[in-house]
Amino acid sequence: MAQMISTIRNGVDTQQLFATIDAIREQPALGAFTFRATNRWINGAHNRSRMQGFYGAGREDDSRREAFVVDSGEPTVLLGTDTGPSAIEYLLHAVVACLTTTIAYCAAARKIRLTEIESTIEADMDVRGCFGVDDDVRNGTSQIRVTVRVAGDASADRLRTLVERAQERSAVLDMITNGVALTVESVTE
Repeated sequence: MAQMISTIRNGVDTQQLFATIDAIREQPALGAFTFRATNRWINGAHNRSRMQGFYGAGREDDSRREAFVVDSGEPTVLLGTDTGPSAIEYLLHAVVACLTTTIAYCAAARKIRLTEIESTIEADMDVRGCFGVDDDVRNGTSQIRVTVRVAGDASADRLRTLVERAQERSAVLDMITNGVALTVESVTE
């Protein structure tokens, strides 16, 4: 009797994962991606972003039938009307979402079956900087702290190593910790 070996681990098709890695090794240009979002101001602190198409794997990707639409705002104490999470909260989401996905991928590649990943993230910010009250206070957050709880069929040491490895491979953590070139172009009408 033939035994079926599943290539799906933690919801990740490991056969596809390794095939993708091999394809990128053979053709490095396949690894170049350009992600996009558009944003439109609605009123006050309320604005809306749309994300749909992107360039990746050597072509323009149009596989998303509908755009992802997210609203952003500010809490009332910061002059908003709670129309959505603040941009800082979206950044925090991006950090833990990328870290969580990277942990799942790394675990799948290392044949670790996960039962849970849960993260808590906090960012400290003094708004005197962004409101122009004190030029000696930075505009953004001064510190971000993440606590990751991970459980699975590996030892505690191996799970801690898994989280460390994911920190090294997370694209968003890399952008936050190492910075990224950013240009802003203004078009007026």
